Amino acid sequence: MPIAVDIHVREMELDDRLRDYVESRVSKLDHYLDILDEANVDLRHARTARIAEDRQVAQLTVRGKGVLLRAEERTADIYASVDAVLAKVQRQIDRYKGRHWRKRGDGRKMAEVLSEEAEEDIEDLELVAVRKRFHLVPMSEAEAIDQMSLLGYEDFFIFYNGNTSEVNVLYRRRDGTLGLIESEVV
Repeated sequence: MPIAVDIHVREMELDDRLRDYVESRVSKLDHYLDILDEANVDLRHARTARIAEDRQVAQLTVRGKGVLLRAEERTADIYASVDAVLAKVQRQIDRYKGRHWRKRGDGRKMAEVLSEEAEEDIEDLELVAVRKRFHLVPMSEAEAIDQMSLLGYEDFFIFYNGNTSEVNVLYRRRDGTLGLIESEVV
């Protein structure tokens, strides 16, 4: 089944040539990883970018069974941005395949491979230099924004959204505005 490609544009026109280009390039991602189901492509012209070469933005989110990949690229040309974001997602797919399908084909059972991966994951835990634990207090988005500024957090703030009963992340974007990540358990 081919990937369903959904294209959204902001502050720019989506002509047939660009739509065909994006759809033809993105639909080929299932050749690299056949469990991919859908791809969301966001194209926009960022007038507020500091550098003119960063104004054409392409963002690609790819979903499949048990996998979610996302990348963003900025260049002076929208076609170059699409090519760059596709290259970045293809590298992510290669890393994903390397972690999930390595060491197979040698006759071992999947349980053996998974136990080795679990041991490697324990080794990866040693790479974490600092661990912090904090209590999540239910609050609204407006209260979270106030808390973020009061505490002096410049980059991000994690909070429990009392209105949606979800853990959310409030973060500062490159252009200085705030973004909100809403968690969803699948």
